[in-house]
Amino acid sequence: MQKHHVRALLMGGQACVFYGAAEFSRDTDLAVVANAANLARLGRALAELQAEPIAVPPFELKYLRRGLALHFRCFHPEALRMRVDIMSKMRGVEAFAKLWKRRTSIELPDGNVCDILSLPDLVRAKKTQRDKDWPMIRRLVEAHYFAHHQTANAAQIRFWFMELRTPQLLLETARLHPLACQRLMGKRPLLALATAGDPAALDHALQAEESVERELDRRYWAPLVAELEKLRHAK
Repeated sequence: MQKHHVRALLMGGQACVFYGAAEFSRDTDLAVVANAANLARLGRALAELQAEPIAVPPFELKYLRRGLALHFRCFHPEALRMRVDIMSKMRGVEAFAKLWKRRTSIELPDGNVCDILSLPDLVRAKKTQRDKDWPMIRRLVEAHYFAHHQTANAAQIRFWFMELRTPQLLLETARLHPLACQRLMGKRPLLALATAGDPAALDHALQAEESVERELDRRYWAPLVAELEKLRHAK
């Protein structure tokens, strides 16, 4: 992808590994900017990877812009059987230009730089209807909290209040940063339960919050799934 100058950000399970919430993944998930020039560069990269499409939709810009994913299997000897899933638009996640500006860049041992979806954007992207994503969100935010809670800045504290899914850590953060907690209650009402020190009620509210997000994701995907079914039948 870098060789062909594809504007892309790593996300999914492999990005989770970089953020300390290990998840074994055979797939490479990428967010890309959806324009004709970048799609042409992506096509050249996939050709070099000897990647073949393994599902609908076809390799066309309009499907990326509608929020569908493109799926490929690589047959290059150095990436044999690697699956590559590519998206551009995701529910609750901002446009690619903002994702790129907020990206995390990590230098690998071989000198290559890996551009990754920022942690807050990765967490938002994982708020889906899939069972496996919610434990991963919890681990991602917990790992960030334990790595930074002793030297936290305002942005990190806000991130924890908005995204922590561990009642004990929300209670602890509310105790340590009561003013920030109060300011954010309007954006996440369950923070009032953290201030009140009620772990049982807080746990129940977190489950309800998750249920709402799952339902929103189901509604978001309903017309897209219907479109995929039409494409499958046509194929």
